[in-house]
Amino acid sequence: MSEELLQYKCPNCGGQLEFDSKSQNMKCPYCDSEFTVESLQALEESREDEKPDDMQWDTDTVDEWSDNDADGMHAYVCRSCGGEIVCDENTAASACPYCGNPVVMTGNVAGTLKPDLVIPFKIDKKAAKEALIRHCTGKKLLPKIFLDENHLEEIQGIYVPFWLFDADADVQLRFKGTKNRVWSDRNYNYTETQYYSVQRGGSMSFTGVPVDSSAKMPDDLMESVEPYNLAEAVDFTTAYLSGYLAEKYGTTADECVPRANERVKQTAQDVFRSMAEGYTSLIPEQTNVQLKNGTVKYVLLPVWILHTKWNGETYTFAMNGQTGKFVGNLPMDKAAYWKWRLGLTAAIGAAIFLLTQMMF
Repeated sequence: MSEELLQYKCPNCGGQLEFDSKSQNMKCPYCDSEFTVESLQALEESREDEKPDDMQWDTDTVDEWSDNDADGMHAYVCRSCGGEIVCDENTAASACPYCGNPVVMTGNVAGTLKPDLVIPFKIDKKAAKEALIRHCTGKKLLPKIFLDENHLEEIQGIYVPFWLFDADADVQLRFKGTKNRVWSDRNYNYTETQYYSVQRGGSMSFTGVPVDSSAKMPDDLMESVEPYNLAEAVDFTTAYLSGYLAEKYGTTADECVPRANERVKQTAQDVFRSMAEGYTSLIPEQTNVQLKNGTVKYVLLPVWILHTKWNGETYTFAMNGQTGKFVGNLPMDKAAYWKWRLGLTAAIGAAIFLLTQMMF
């Protein structure tokens, strides 16, 4: 029994616990934490019951394009960045939506998976331009070229490919919880921290966990324009592509599974953390997810894209084509910045001078 106790690690700092005969508890010589033997045994038993993740998805559920589906559709490739774009025969694709450089038609669509669903554009180009103008109005350090009418015409509507992951899940989580008690006397301030092993678990259903499968769109940019209302998704037909561009998926569903699992785990942690009240902090120590009925759908989501090149840098603006949410770093005119900075400095100097004169 004593040899087993010597093997206990401190749940707080990882140090080797020692039995303290005075308190009859296990004590850590590194962080001074104390634990009852019973609580440590219960913790070890709970960890023995933990299972490894089982997060499998059926990724072979998407159909190929048929000859009728691909009729009238064309594929374009960018000479500069290699981006591949799909559009109908009536849509002019003269500029790459990823880098702004010319694209050339390479042939008909073939050998690619057909999307299951599409969320049609609800915001047209005029509304997208107006929203961008409102966002930029009043920003004095923004280069004038950014709001030039000809430049705004370069905004392009593109359907970005996503995989949607659906599954039921049994989730078991263990958190390291803390409760702090703070008090003071005339000489010192004290903080007492109590540590807890907090366990939560239950069943959850995940519907439409999106993962960007674009090879060219930055993942953080695409996740920033979320969420989409997936209830408005409809069965895919090429008619929705008329007047817009569409990117073919660049990463397969299998390649996107790790990101889907990461988002599922993070959501589970957030939900169950919110159910454990009264703790100063809750740090996830172990999350076990057992997925059931995991399926995947291929969907096209609407995005308005604008690239701005300024002083050798490329700035990308993206707007959710369904909700109007937009994100992106705006360029700054450095000449205007320094003019504003010098003006501000001069104004502050003048104010200080006047204040000094009034005081003396």
